[in-house]
Amino acid sequence: MKSGPLAGLRVLEMEAIGPVPWAGMMLADMGADVVRLDRPEAQNMGMQRDARFQFNARGKRSVLADLKTPAGRDLVLDLVGRADILLEGLRPGVMERLGLGPEPCLARNPALVYGRMTGWGQTGPLAQAVGHDINYIATTGALHAIGPADGPPSVPLNLVGDFGGGGMLLLVGVLAALFETRSSRKGQVVDAAMVDGSLAMMAPILGQWQAGEWTDRRQSNWLDGGAPFYGSYATSDAKHLAVGAIEPRFYQALLRGLGLTDEALPPQHDQSAWPAMRERFAALFRQHPCEHWLTVFAGTEACVSPILSLSDLAAHEHLAQRGNFVAVDGALHPAPALRFSRTPSRIASGAAVRGANAEATLADWGIGPPATSPPPG
Repeated sequence: MKSGPLAGLRVLEMEAIGPVPWAGMMLADMGADVVRLDRPEAQNMGMQRDARFQFNARGKRSVLADLKTPAGRDLVLDLVGRADILLEGLRPGVMERLGLGPEPCLARNPALVYGRMTGWGQTGPLAQAVGHDINYIATTGALHAIGPADGPPSVPLNLVGDFGGGGMLLLVGVLAALFETRSSRKGQVVDAAMVDGSLAMMAPILGQWQAGEWTDRRQSNWLDGGAPFYGSYATSDAKHLAVGAIEPRFYQALLRGLGLTDEALPPQHDQSAWPAMRERFAALFRQHPCEHWLTVFAGTEACVSPILSLSDLAAHEHLAQRGNFVAVDGALHPAPALRFSRTPSRIASGAAVRGANAEATLADWGIGPPATSPPPG
């Protein structure tokens, strides 16, 4: 039985990679009934994957549909007629060529929220260009701003484009459109583009740059590793600490822990002194192991934290106490991120298995079994 603030919401997710399945996971965590429309042949990008560890597929169900056949398209339209939201991440024009674009889908279900996720958007000179997260954030200034001053930009995983500027933007868009249908009773198309979302995430930085408060060079500003009081430092045991002592009293706590006095140092925001100050802080941090510094800064306002590796996470006291990991089918999942006081989110099940229990899924949606469904087993 589904629980969460979105219990009762029906979401049709067209098979995709990146932000679309991540957004579907978030909706499923919040209680939505997410049915993934899978192609008959797995799209695994040439990699063999254990389905248990496909966390983006958790809490969902799968139905197979060959979209190149009339029967497959008819099945999708039948599901569309019963869905609240459709999520798709194909290149612009592909859904139209399949006969499943917004026009036929909204004709079948006038209240449908049709969420479209692309890299470049549905329009513009690059709309048909291929790309990945790194290409989209390269086009928004985000990639240029991250990394060392004396080296190339650093790739921030695919967090900025795929999940922040992409999946999160898609979630906000479809839920906003769904809210609007409460009064209009009309659906609409949501054009979510990773380049748009990543650019929106850069809004505060762009504002500071235009105000003359931000330098358009890497590691030259207070939030990009340029400031000695905001960055990472190596310790004597080859571990690393994150320091975020921005506010004056936090900065004073950092100096006290390092055995420094404010009177003997340049002003905190004297950018000309930052390189030398960073070297001085780095030399001090390198004198002792990580645990020494954690003891020194424990209970202070210096904003010093250990930089955890993936293998460290589950044992961290704070993450453990908050229940940030949940074991499902022998895999350790990040728990649903949003905490609701009355309608808690939960992981309803492990990853969807392609085409498994399709007949039961379709029956739940009031549709007969598709011809492409595999035999039970």
